[in-house]
Parts: sequence; C-alpha cells; structure tokens
Amino acid sequence: MKIGEAQKRYRAQRCTLLDQRKKLLKQKEDLDKKINTTVNGNEIYSNDAATLELSIDAVTQRFEENQKVLDKLAEQYAAVWNAEVAKQQRDAAQEYGEDMVKIMEVARRIAKGAKVPGTDEKKLMEYSMELYMSAKNLAMMNKQKKKEEYESLWEDEEEKTEYDPEGKAENAETSVGMPDTSPIEGGADSSMAVESVSVEG
Repeated sequence: MKIGEAQKRYRAQRCTLLDQRKKLLKQKEDLDKKINTTVNGNEIYSNDAATLELSIDAVTQRFEENQKVLDKLAEQYAAVWNAEVAKQQRDAAQEYGEDMVKIMEVARRIAKGAKVPGTDEKKLMEYSMELYMSAKNLAMMNKQKKKEEYESLWEDEEEKTEYDPEGKAENAETSVGMPDTSPIEGGADSSMAVESVSVEG
C-alpha cells in the first residue's frame, strides 16, 4: 500500500474512532444520569456500566494504536520526502559544478582568442561580467592569425529532472496494513450500540 493511501485510510479510521468514543461517552453520561435518578441504580445498571467502560477502553486503545501507525507513516513520509529533496540538492550542486567547469572553459577559450558560440558568451556574461571582460581583454592581447572555433558546451545538455518530494512520499510503498475496522461492541443496551464505519479497500 502507498504511504499517502495508508495515511488517508488511517485518518478516516481515526475520525471514526473519535466519533465512536464521543457516542460512548454520551451513553456513559446518559447511563450515569439513570443510575443517579433510579433507586438502586448502581445495582440495576452495573453490568451496562461495566460493558460501556470496557467499550470506551477498547475504542481508546484502538485510537492509540491508530495514532502510532499514523506517526510511523509520517516518519516514512518524511524520510522519502527528505531523500527526494537531498537528491534534488545533490543534482543541483553537481549541475552547478559542471556549469562552472564549462564557464571557465569558455573564459579560457575566449582569452586565447578562439571563437565561441554567442550562447556560451552570454552564459559567461550572465555568470560574471568581470570574468567575461578579463577574457575579452586577454583575447585582444592574444590575437591570432587563425582563430579556433568551438561548438557550444551547453548544446548536449540532457532534459532537466523534475523533482516531486510530495508525490514521491505519497506514492512510496509502506508495509503498514489496513486499519482495523471491526466493530467494537458496547453500550448500555442494543439501541445504544455504536456502529462501526468501515473504510473501503
């Protein structure tokens, strides 16, 4: 299962568990009123109160387990996200280094009086007008009878890689299974039983 899909399902289950807990707490409140307003209410409703308390504990436990899984998924999501960002930064640094080598080579070629493509000259100017002017000044001092002519150093560049940390993190596989959507039995009577909302898979 993909991390993004698992997060969505566990968040939905979390909402379901919160609703169940809210309903059970309301049932407990109603039952407490019955116990307090009925003669021998503690004895009459003791089984219902115990069952309700167990149901609340079960929902609370499942909620805590669900939260642990969500925390684990968040860690996995962040790890994949960070790996993609690191890859992007590494590739950007590598590309910058390659561009620096090309810019210095263009400056060297210009300085020795060779003819370079206009696009390469423009890249050198955009990088550093001072370096460009220094290269041009050296070219004036190194006038040659026959100038060497070069192809552009940037013509054979590959397409730029697109980075999508969020998409990578959402679509990375996780070993986390489906959330437990089995109903938690409970309530003071059958009319108060909490319905379990299952997440379709």
